[in-house]
Amino acid sequence: MSRDEGLTLVIRALDYAARQHTAQRRKDAAQTPYINHPIELIKVLAVEAGIVDPVVLAAAILHDTVEDTSTEESDLRRLFGDRITAIVMEVTDDTLLRNDVRKRLQVEHAPRQTPEAAMVKFADKISNLRDVASNPPPSWTLERRREYFDWAKAVVDRLPHVSDKLRTLFDDAYACKP
Repeated sequence: MSRDEGLTLVIRALDYAARQHTAQRRKDAAQTPYINHPIELIKVLAVEAGIVDPVVLAAAILHDTVEDTSTEESDLRRLFGDRITAIVMEVTDDTLLRNDVRKRLQVEHAPRQTPEAAMVKFADKISNLRDVASNPPPSWTLERRREYFDWAKAVVDRLPHVSDKLRTLFDDAYACKP
């Protein structure tokens, strides 16, 4: 894939995610526009960790579309192909399951993540820990925030090693545990 094709792919993914998440807000007190979260993931990957693979970046941008919007796997496959869709589906929870089961399955499935999915998962956990540390949902107690940190660490500790820089960024975010 040429540099221009890679850039086009990332912009197409960003446009699609922005449209899909347009009415959504994060759970923080400021109710930040949801699209800021996928943008944060590509910033973590590209700017902070130096990972510039356009397929990984596009998957990171799209990582919550199936889980949190009306997007279906077939939509991603049609628009972005098999490889990106496979990565997104690897990091997508089954929303029909109870939250405690979903969290347990993330820990159990972590060792089997492909390197591309592991990079997206690392960036997602880094972003989420930073948010929970600096601007948590108002309803979250201190205990719930601490439990979230510990669960995120349990997931990341089982992911395949993909980048020393991503691991350091996660450890730095985890160090801000309330």
